[in-house]
Amino acid sequence: MVKAVQKAAAISLLALTVLLAGCTKTETVKEEAPLVRTQKIQVNGGAQSSGYPGEVRGRYETQLAFQVSGKISKRNVELGSTVQAGDVLMEIDAKDIRQTVNITSAQMASAESQLNLAQSNLERYRKLFEQGAVSRAQLDQYENAYEVAAAALRQTAAQYNQGANQLGYSTLVADSSGVIAAINAEAGQVVNAGQVVLTLVKDGEREIEISIPENRIEDVRNAGKILVTFWALPDVQLEGQIREISPVADKITRTYKARISLANPPAGVNLGMTANVAVASSGGRQAVYIPLAAIYQTGDTPGVWIVANDTVSLRPVKVGAFGNGQIQVLEGLQDGDVVVTAGVQKLREGQKVRL
Repeated sequence: MVKAVQKAAAISLLALTVLLAGCTKTETVKEEAPLVRTQKIQVNGGAQSSGYPGEVRGRYETQLAFQVSGKISKRNVELGSTVQAGDVLMEIDAKDIRQTVNITSAQMASAESQLNLAQSNLERYRKLFEQGAVSRAQLDQYENAYEVAAAALRQTAAQYNQGANQLGYSTLVADSSGVIAAINAEAGQVVNAGQVVLTLVKDGEREIEISIPENRIEDVRNAGKILVTFWALPDVQLEGQIREISPVADKITRTYKARISLANPPAGVNLGMTANVAVASSGGRQAVYIPLAAIYQTGDTPGVWIVANDTVSLRPVKVGAFGNGQIQVLEGLQDGDVVVTAGVQKLREGQKVRL
């Protein structure tokens, strides 16, 4: 009986061993090539081209504000309104200012009357002094009264002029022809002196404003050619030139504003239009940008995994600036290369992959 049990146990153990061996063999057979994410390198005409979305802006933009505080009583323009130099754009309720001007006007009239009386008395007492009818002390008294009256008139006139200026400042007038690009205050709102209420874009030159990542600044600055197209004007393509690049990054996006001046834009290029700016690098050193995660570092040598015939091979590259998840590859890549951009640390030379 014991021998029968031992024999059955041995048979069971042998069957389990065979089964486990079969499972191991099956798992080895089921191993598949890893699925990888790739990017195809495109280099056109020996120069790398980068595109940036932009917006049509005016060369000269003026932020307008009242020179006095008060409550806005009237707004005469809308967003996008075309205005001429001298047009009244906004008005402040000038009731209190006008009342002050009226009071100082009356005070100035009274001061003029007092000055005329003092002048008449002075002339009369000068004649009496010449005739010896009055003393020098009496003449000095009337000369002093004249000087006081003249000073009072000057002071009142200054107050009147100040009030008149403030009355004029209660009307916001366009200093040049252009288009209203922004409205920052409405009728009924109380504003302070110097607070921006309107933005006026002056007639004339048009520009494109774009935002540049910090690792692309030098490429844009040294661009070989800049072409501008417009979503609303598919048949229009203009050449542009870099006019300025902001030295300070935007606090939120961490990009740098740049202005592209346009050469003879047609009349249809309106403010606020969406534009695309294609920047081609100069013909010298060509550069390609790939995700930073595509770099596989072996010692001091950076490289990338190139996919050809579903097989990866490591290729050394020379890299440049990096930022915003991108890195500049100066040498080592060619047009049409397929580069692995994710999971590079898990690959090995000659490994089969799936795209």
